[in-house]
Amino acid sequence: MNTVFTVFADHLHTRLPENILTALPKPYFQDEQRIRIAVEPDFRLPENIKHELNQAQIDYALLPDMAFSDLGLIVSDMDSTLITIECVDEIAARLGIKPQVAAITERAMRGEIDFRQSLKERVALLKGLPISELQTVYDEVLKLTPGAEELLDACHQFGVKFMLVSGGFTFFTDRLKQRLGLDYTYANVLGVANGKLTGEVDSEIIDAQRKVELLQQYQADLGLSSHQVLAVGDGANDIPMIQAAGIGIAFHAKPKTQAAAEVAVNFGGLNALVKMFR
Repeated sequence: MNTVFTVFADHLHTRLPENILTALPKPYFQDEQRIRIAVEPDFRLPENIKHELNQAQIDYALLPDMAFSDLGLIVSDMDSTLITIECVDEIAARLGIKPQVAAITERAMRGEIDFRQSLKERVALLKGLPISELQTVYDEVLKLTPGAEELLDACHQFGVKFMLVSGGFTFFTDRLKQRLGLDYTYANVLGVANGKLTGEVDSEIIDAQRKVELLQQYQADLGLSSHQVLAVGDGANDIPMIQAAGIGIAFHAKPKTQAAAEVAVNFGGLNALVKMFR
């Protein structure tokens, strides 16, 4: 399969430094949002061009020359990827302890502490919160990431399956599945008794290893080649699935995750996952 270097951004031609195209091979396709350039598989982007693209807040990728419709499965994280918030932090806000919980979340997402242990620790701090407060978070705080609906529209149009695998909670993934028409969702079950959170996780924890297992299971079940599977996430617990996928994307990610991914989307929305393909 041929290799393509793509630069992509909203209103690309008003933002692209004039010297970029002259420094690169001749493009074979361009429109208002992307420029695609056929390159050799060993192509490396010069550091000065990387710097200029980053300064102009333009994303770029070196990928197989594929159409979006060639994909078969997208595996996505939820918190800070499909949605803009970390749900556990916003649940904690209902108890007035968001800073305490958010600090643990940040360390876990950076890979500084064990995810499983950090999840148990954070959930324990939520004990006693009425379950109705989770609905308030969903209704009033949870927002889709810009470009999410465009990405999902493309998935529906071209028959690309979308799986949400989250270290968050089924309360939110179940509602998003119904609302957005997602194909598969996996997350953690919060314990509830007498209408209040028990402070425990009542399920197998969806951690980094479980995300990989689910990706591999569905790749096999759907009969897909590696390059037909794309994984996208932002935190350290997404690194194994990003590396297990044929195409791994770090989305507005922590530094450790960016370093582990072959492509980093740092500026655009989730619709960038559509733009980077034919």
